[in-house]
Amino acid sequence: MRKALRWLLALTVLIGTLGAAGTATAAPPAAGTTADRAAGTDIKDRLLAIPGMSLIEEKPYTGYRFFVLDYTQPVDHRHPRRGTFRQRITVLHKDVSRPTVFFTGGYNVSTTPSRSEPTRIVDGNQVSLEYRYFTPSRPAPADWSKLDIQQAATDQHRVFTALKRIYTQRWIATGGSKGGMTATYYERFFPHDMDGVVAYVAPNDVVNDEDSAYDRFFRSVGTADCRARLEGVQREALVRRTALEKRYADHAADNGYTFETIGGLDRAYEAVVLDYVWGFWQYSSPSDCDSIPARASSATDKEIWDSVDDISGFSAYADQGLEPYTPYYYQAGTQLGAPTIHFPYIEKSLIRYGYQPPRNFVPRSIPMRFDRGAMPDVDRWVRHHARHMLFVYGENDPWGAERFRVGAGAADSYVFTAPGMNHGANVAGLPAGQKDLATARILSWAGVAPAKVASGETTARPLAPFDARLDRRGQERGLRP
Repeated sequence: MRKALRWLLALTVLIGTLGAAGTATAAPPAAGTTADRAAGTDIKDRLLAIPGMSLIEEKPYTGYRFFVLDYTQPVDHRHPRRGTFRQRITVLHKDVSRPTVFFTGGYNVSTTPSRSEPTRIVDGNQVSLEYRYFTPSRPAPADWSKLDIQQAATDQHRVFTALKRIYTQRWIATGGSKGGMTATYYERFFPHDMDGVVAYVAPNDVVNDEDSAYDRFFRSVGTADCRARLEGVQREALVRRTALEKRYADHAADNGYTFETIGGLDRAYEAVVLDYVWGFWQYSSPSDCDSIPARASSATDKEIWDSVDDISGFSAYADQGLEPYTPYYYQAGTQLGAPTIHFPYIEKSLIRYGYQPPRNFVPRSIPMRFDRGAMPDVDRWVRHHARHMLFVYGENDPWGAERFRVGAGAADSYVFTAPGMNHGANVAGLPAGQKDLATARILSWAGVAPAKVASGETTARPLAPFDARLDRRGQERGLRP
């Protein structure tokens, strides 16, 4: 493995060789901080002085500077002279004297100012990176063989190396779901870049063909009544397949949906219905069970349709719903793995396709081959070499059924579960003792723990006050991490 990773570790010397800074019109800058003024150059100018960095726009936000940027990256970090692409980045700038949080969502990056939980905890700057191959951060033409976890980790390494010259204090990597996976993979391949990692609800599908943990999860999650309601609606949607598919065809015609990638409306319909129970637990809470029809057999077609559409979304497996997420499904089918679950409460005659593999959600023009060694490698590394890593899961989140764990070789690393929480689990939702410990460790890793927190005299708290606009957390609907 050391030989296989030499190309990754050698890339630091390539920083600054690809492209030149661009220009764009932006709003007038706010007054610089004390540290910025001491450096003698406005932060925007310092960012744009990085070779390959260009400004798309600057958006005002009280107490911060917020920049949307493009950065030139090699398509293939193993062969950096064989083409480049522009990768989108945002920087929420507070002060170069503060720590910096490197946020990865694993998908597109939001161009609206926002702050991850660790950024609020350490009261720091935040750099957010769009994952390669999500548009517009996609090479043209796209060589899909260059979309893998090592290439993506090296994207992060190059961005970090370039920005570390400006943001010289400590760095924490974070992300939720696929973003939590991304932060973990980055740490595995570049363990000396970050001072800590906070990975939220990060799935860990070590063995792609062994998914019994998911079936066990669905047998016990929530209450028996809630499970029965959900299972009843899901089964009834298949019993009424003919009538509801007619409604689906009308719905597709009205919205211009097509189904070439998945192979037809019938396959798409079943995929949406089979997502229903998973989707509920991923995004909802036990209190939402009352919104599910209690007796599905006596519900109207519209009630069944509306419930499935609200939770699963009938646009999900149309070409128009799949296309933006082709990079995810490609990775799920080549490295990340994807869950397969069973439905013992539904007669086999009602299920024609079962849980379909990622191959069915990616255009056939894109070749795919699964790498069975990628996830076991990361899993072993986390178990035996994790350092300053925190994993947070939600009790009711199906993606946490297969999770990361830390072993005897790990140091100052933790796996916590937030009671009653779903795919939006966070440090704030942990039991008091774990919340205090997690917050204190994040502050310590970032080098900003108050003396009384470091000594254990007082409970750790986020250093920045809550901001309802800045700290909101959105979730993408769909059966994706």
